[in-house]
Amino acid sequence: MRITILGSAAGGGFPQWNCNCRNCAGVRSGSVRAKPRTQSSIFVQADDSTDGVLLNASPDILEQIRSHPVLQPGRSLRDTAIAAVVLMDGQIDHATGLFMLRERGGPLPLWCTDPVAEDLTQGNPVLRVLGHYCGVQRHRIAIDGSAFTVAGAPRLSFRAVALSSKAAPYSPHRDAPVPGDNIGLLISDASSGRGAFYAPGLGQITPALFDVMGSAAAVLVDGTFWSDDEMPRLGLSRKSARDIGHLPQSGPGGMIEWLDKLPAATRRLLIHINNTNPILDEDSPERCLLAQHRIEVCEDRMTLEI
Repeated sequence: MRITILGSAAGGGFPQWNCNCRNCAGVRSGSVRAKPRTQSSIFVQADDSTDGVLLNASPDILEQIRSHPVLQPGRSLRDTAIAAVVLMDGQIDHATGLFMLRERGGPLPLWCTDPVAEDLTQGNPVLRVLGHYCGVQRHRIAIDGSAFTVAGAPRLSFRAVALSSKAAPYSPHRDAPVPGDNIGLLISDASSGRGAFYAPGLGQITPALFDVMGSAAAVLVDGTFWSDDEMPRLGLSRKSARDIGHLPQSGPGGMIEWLDKLPAATRRLLIHINNTNPILDEDSPERCLLAQHRIEVCEDRMTLEI
């Protein structure tokens, strides 16, 4: 199985267009050693010769397609290697890119949970708007632990796990979450039997969820914030990381502590990294600490062979 990191930043990308925090100002001026990043999304294939599945469609999808020829194989006058799109949630930074796929020659195969389909039909009616263009062939993701497969993406199977996080601000479930607002995915390769776990938005890890993570050869999980008070401390928000559905890396019960408990052979990667997170600075002590814990920071254009 081959995973291509199309985008690795949280909403707004890095540098964020209107932000002059140390990271954003520093990457613009060259005073901080950091790499720009687009908003988070990955592309999964059984191997580099097959069509694959787009996990989340970010507002940067057109730039990401241009930067990754594997998504545009050029086999016919109009072509794409995107067999389907699977959504982890209904957030703007994960669903707005669907608009950019409107020129598809037929209905876009789209997999999402019922709460996400509701949010993208009512609060942010992306699916209704696409009905005036290519249309959407929506498939329901169950959260009962059953696996599903996607037509056109051979050998891959997917199993959704309901997560504790936050629905989009326009969702009626924003402050009253329901199962399926956010999911993680265990993606498995039928040939090798190996898998990867993907969860860009993750607010809490339960023992049952940790068992799923421990079964994967690689985990790509929420890297949004380093500390719980990151945004309030910078004067950018009154809400903590956990308040908005993200488990911070540092501190008791943080992501580092959980990732340390995984089997030694498990590859650990952080994705969906907010522009304020000091781990973006490759010379920061926080980045050094991650390396000591064998935790990688995703970058755009990274590929993983699982």
